[in-house]
Amino acid sequence: MQVFGSSGTRGVANEELTPAFALRVAKAVGTVRDDPRIAVGRDTRRTGRLLENAVAAGLAAVGVDVDRLGVVPTPGLQAYAADEGIPAVMVTASHNPPAYNGLKLVGADGVELPVEALERIEDVLLGEEFEPVAWDETGEDRDVEGVRRRYVEGLLDAVDRERIADAELTVALDPGHGAGAVTSPDFYRELGCRVVTVNAQPDGHFPGRDPEPVAANLGELGRLVRASDADVGIAHDGDADRAIFYDETGTHIDGSASFAALAAAELSDGDVAVSAVNVSQRLVDVCEAAGADLELTPIGSTRIMTRIGQLREEGEHVPIAGEGNGGVIFPDHRITRDGAYIGARFLELLADGTAASDVVAPYDGYANVRVNVAYDDETEREALLAAAETYADDATATGDAKLTTIDGYRLDYGDAWVLARPSGTEPVVRVYAEAHTESRAHGLADDVAEALRAAL
Repeated sequence: MQVFGSSGTRGVANEELTPAFALRVAKAVGTVRDDPRIAVGRDTRRTGRLLENAVAAGLAAVGVDVDRLGVVPTPGLQAYAADEGIPAVMVTASHNPPAYNGLKLVGADGVELPVEALERIEDVLLGEEFEPVAWDETGEDRDVEGVRRRYVEGLLDAVDRERIADAELTVALDPGHGAGAVTSPDFYRELGCRVVTVNAQPDGHFPGRDPEPVAANLGELGRLVRASDADVGIAHDGDADRAIFYDETGTHIDGSASFAALAAAELSDGDVAVSAVNVSQRLVDVCEAAGADLELTPIGSTRIMTRIGQLREEGEHVPIAGEGNGGVIFPDHRITRDGAYIGARFLELLADGTAASDVVAPYDGYANVRVNVAYDDETEREALLAAAETYADDATATGDAKLTTIDGYRLDYGDAWVLARPSGTEPVVRVYAEAHTESRAHGLADDVAEALRAAL
């Protein structure tokens, strides 16, 4: 795909992602989807309303009525789409910096559109094969009230509200000035938690921190946990479909560790978990201990959600899926990433008095390494990938490793893994490695990186 990546399309607003482009995307969506009504929502970004207006205009131009939801978390828009049985467009750049914005496309089932549907829309977009209607057949739009409240009430009904309330937990919350600021504080308070916040004012300039919930951006949350004697810290990205945690000491919890803890509580013998090809060894170990299978997909939430749907159609039970970036999916609830819901499910793990640090302690002791090998042109890129293939073939020929090639070249050694794959955004081939020791992880990553560099 040229336009839509693994999770929609994004760019610097009003430069790469212009209102004119958003209008054309919306016209393509309305032409392909053939639905009389489509919802549009946005996160808090400065350019959100600008692009929402363009999307609404594009949909109306091809005869589609528009439900304007205003500022709402992406999972809130997805819940509305599923409940109403209509598609939706979310104006968001998720975790990207404040200057960015983007469009995420959602089906009438509330799930991000699969790759095949995105490709059909892209073909219409690039070929400008829109189907505009006469002036008196253009779509109408309406502002829909109460969407955020409806979303929160749905969350409250979906978790063990009484058990969490009885635990009398204190939650330190950092919604990062994003869409979670308009829903998550109320949600956790109504769960019976004492809630203290930082960066909880909706603000598209993101003055307190950048939207991505990584440790480098979350120092204030760690300090708030310590100052308030909180049981846990929870941080969201810009559209609140992810949750990253801090333990009761104000220490950052690796997203792969919290994913593993949540998975361990969900998985049983015969279940299937789904994650991307860069999945942590933590989840590999959890699945093995539970007797569950692990299905790997190319990187990206769209690919994961598509695979969940396929497995469920085949009769498999998929109780958990996602990635170690805080984007965990509980398909028995919804096939969506939902930061507020993820946070509540983690609170359930604390409800018996177990400290957050103890919940994730079994998943400590893993070391991660990432090395980038840059290239200058397509010839060098192909040389690097050929070298990665040769390295992988040699490793599997000796029986030392199991090879997965769904997105790059991943070698699993049982106690560790290494992956080489081209970046989708930069002229580099990324080499990832994970093991139980720093030396083992560095050894694997450096060995592959040296083999790639030799090819140049």
